[in-house]
Amino acid sequence: MTKKIDVSVVVPIFNEEESLPGLVEQIVQVMRSNGETFELVLVNDGSTDKSADVLFNLSLQVPEVLCVLLRKNYGQTAAMAAGFDISKGDVIVTLDGDLQNDPADIPSLVKRLREGFDLVSGWRYRRKDAEITRKLPSRIANRLIGAVTGVRLNDYGCSLKAYRRDVLADIRPYGELHRLLPVLANIEGAKITEIRVNHRSRKYGKSKYGIDRTFRVLMDLLTVWFMNRFLTRPMYVFGFGGIVAIFASFSTSIYLLILKIMGQDIGNRPLLTFSLVLGIAGVQLFCFGLLGELQIRTYHESQGRPIYRIRNIFRGKDSLD
Repeated sequence: MTKKIDVSVVVPIFNEEESLPGLVEQIVQVMRSNGETFELVLVNDGSTDKSADVLFNLSLQVPEVLCVLLRKNYGQTAAMAAGFDISKGDVIVTLDGDLQNDPADIPSLVKRLREGFDLVSGWRYRRKDAEITRKLPSRIANRLIGAVTGVRLNDYGCSLKAYRRDVLADIRPYGELHRLLPVLANIEGAKITEIRVNHRSRKYGKSKYGIDRTFRVLMDLLTVWFMNRFLTRPMYVFGFGGIVAIFASFSTSIYLLILKIMGQDIGNRPLLTFSLVLGIAGVQLFCFGLLGELQIRTYHESQGRPIYRIRNIFRGKDSLD
């Protein structure tokens, strides 16, 4: 009989050979002292150093370690998704492999999760990173994400998070959406909170992120904003734009027709071209909305995916969940 696992700790790894022994030692020490059954899922995301060899040796020494080797570097989101799929715990905790996240914070996240939350996000309130290149862009991004999505967290970029498995089961992360998992979870109706966690200076290697990450975040944010607002109703955004464009085209056409009746030449007016373009754009946008509605129906119905999530069912004082 397979032993029940309470907590799965998932760590994506990319070129962290120096950090790995200390990381595993700290996580195992914390989790064993916590008294819960656990597994440590280390996902090697196509490292080009000796991380794979270190992971192999650690798996021989530590029974709780499960190593996953990806064929190439797919990115942190794919590595996390692989860890989510392979792990068996009822609770899943993620953190980075560079030792900047403190494993000692894991029990606090798990405890807070079991107070009735579906996702607990870490907040590096005393972050040990460069002010201009890391902390300032991060603060701007956090405020922007909160304003656009309505899910306000102080630190979206912190990888130290705890999730309930049933929430992750409803999420299919792709691209580089790992940093926006709280927003994706919110779409599924998850209860989200945030706690302060320790953050340490980088001891080995160098950061894998550059300033280009800011632009990727903005593109991902647009995607998630649309999913958050219009996932089940694409006609609302495309159809509304189409109707506005068609109405504007109709109004300008009537105006030009009146001028024509009054004897004025309208053939060389830019407004005529503008009216024509608006009409074509309006019809196209409306058609995009209809096609989007059909695709959304196919998406939900082909997967048997409901458009709602039930947290619990009660009859009187008894829970039926």
